[in-house]
Amino acid sequence: MKLAGLSRQEISADLGVSEEKLERILNLHQRSLEDAWILRNYLLTKVEEAGEKPVPFTALKGDPADHWFLDADTIHHGKMTPGDN
Repeated sequence: MKLAGLSRQEISADLGVSEEKLERILNLHQRSLEDAWILRNYLLTKVEEAGEKPVPFTALKGDPADHWFLDADTIHHGKMTPGDN
């Protein structure tokens, strides 16, 4: 988030989620696993747009399509789940 120069409020607004939900996603406590991957992709894009080099993620590695339990299409479209859970 620092590399992208974005606040939690800005990210929440961009993704259309509450700050409470964003915190759950950041802490990997969100019910939808896809939401974390959507946030990851969003941050990678924003860091690159800011002209910075992204730092590798520790928990979300590789391509989501390689993980059978994820809906890669949902992640690709970047649409967060509705509500705060």
